[in-house]
Amino acid sequence: MIRWFIVIFLALVCISGFSPLLHRLGFGKLPGDLRFRLFGRPWFIPVTTTILLSFVASLVSHLF
Repeated sequence: MIRWFIVIFLALVCISGFSPLLHRLGFGKLPGDLRFRLFGRPWFIPVTTTILLSFVASLVSHLF
């Protein structure tokens, strides 16, 4: 169970790092992607984008 929390956390961190590139491709604007400002810093939590990209990755891995 804790392993899944670590995997999800790392996926969110990686996607947040690539958010400028993904934003230009249209990701990050999906319903369920959270953007808010806390302590004067903008935060972005791409929940829906993470689910969509993991679904695409699992489809690709099953095809090959």
